[in-house]
Amino acid sequence: MPSATEEVRSEKGLARVAQSLAGWTEKWFPDAYVFALVGVFVVAVAALANGSSPQTVVDAFGDGFWDLTAFTLQMAMVVLTGYVVATSPPVARLIDRLATVPHTARSAVSFVAFLSMSVSFLNWGLSLVFGGLLARAIARRSDLRVDYRALGAAAFMGLGAVWALGMSSSAAQLQATAASLPPALLEITGVLDFGTTIFTWQSLLMCAIIIALTVVIAHFSAPRGTAVTTAQDLEVDLDDRPKEVPPRSRPGEWLEYSRILPALAGLMTLGWLISQLVTKPLLTVVSSLNAYLLVFLMLGLVLHGTPRKFLQAVALAVPATAGILVQFPLYAAMAAILTKAEGRNGLTISEHLAEFFTNIGSGGAFTVVIALYTVVLGLFVPSGGGKWLVEAPYVMQSATDVGMNLGWTVQVYNVAEALPNLINPFFMLPLLAVLGLRARDLVGFTFLQFMFHLPVVLLLVWLLGTTFEFVPPVQPSSP
Repeated sequence: MPSATEEVRSEKGLARVAQSLAGWTEKWFPDAYVFALVGVFVVAVAALANGSSPQTVVDAFGDGFWDLTAFTLQMAMVVLTGYVVATSPPVARLIDRLATVPHTARSAVSFVAFLSMSVSFLNWGLSLVFGGLLARAIARRSDLRVDYRALGAAAFMGLGAVWALGMSSSAAQLQATAASLPPALLEITGVLDFGTTIFTWQSLLMCAIIIALTVVIAHFSAPRGTAVTTAQDLEVDLDDRPKEVPPRSRPGEWLEYSRILPALAGLMTLGWLISQLVTKPLLTVVSSLNAYLLVFLMLGLVLHGTPRKFLQAVALAVPATAGILVQFPLYAAMAAILTKAEGRNGLTISEHLAEFFTNIGSGGAFTVVIALYTVVLGLFVPSGGGKWLVEAPYVMQSATDVGMNLGWTVQVYNVAEALPNLINPFFMLPLLAVLGLRARDLVGFTFLQFMFHLPVVLLLVWLLGTTFEFVPPVQPSSP
């Protein structure tokens, strides 16, 4: 295997720059949890500089630390349910069939990119595992010589391009769920269901354009001929045979190996879902994060067939949720300090930042600056939902002040939030584990996507933003 230095020297142009960047981030970037810790202390120091007393700052920190307990669990469940569904036997068989569709190496890469982004619209956790397993299945084909690195980068496009424009968007899900919103943010934004965010025609059009752009870039950037590096060249083991469940050893395990309970649970979930669709507006049902997670969790149980197989898949999925579980409380604490720690003249940091963004003015300049700010902050705080809680109080307040549509402001954040994922390897980690690759193997291709995506995203948020009108925040009705 060539050394990292030799790999960088063998690349040219943008790919060489990207490989160097990947090597630098791998060497110097600490774990995302460290970024979150640093963020807390930076915000605390800023609050002190703003005139807040130490007592006020530590009170905001402690009181706000558990504000996101429900949302933290919900986001961890997004990852877990996606993993469980993707690794179920029916989905595995579907992946094997889909792997036979492409007829050329380049079409295989663009095919993986398209399916990864399509699945990501439903669940970004599912997209990562599904895309990785599809890339491995195509790499196993003996009749097709495909660059495994390009396949892996294509599998990442669901999270690197459009994940936040889909139904598992952390920001959109949070804004649609009043019970999960911190009170201070709820007062600013009200409740925004999917009809005002991801299901607007502007957001769907933007999503379609980005998908098309990504597929084209993936197709034409895939190496050919002698430049192809296969999984065999990288010495990656492509054996994906599932781990067998040990046989039943005692009578008490009978139900664990039976399909009866999963079938009954699936029927109950289906009945509940039908009841919800009959008695409530469609957008209310699909905007419910709890309903979304219930359906995906029960779907995973049904697809695995027995409780034993399902629990085995859950055990494998749990490690992927660790980052969310320990980072989100820190983001909640940051948000609390920003919005609750009053300083001189009774103003918080959030209010100062809102004033700064308000002074930018309305229209295209506002959306472009918000998008760029989100990209830069995302390089250092790689967490869509957690970072939204930090940004939302002042970004949404300034959007209200300048008369920018609040739903579109959420989508501006969402589309820009995906861009740092093409550079920062944090969210690649679950996929890299599936692929058996390193971040530097993919970043050469994802950085190229970033170079094209950035100007297109900025143009889209500006142009499409002009088609919206401001709608005041809608507060939830009292129970």
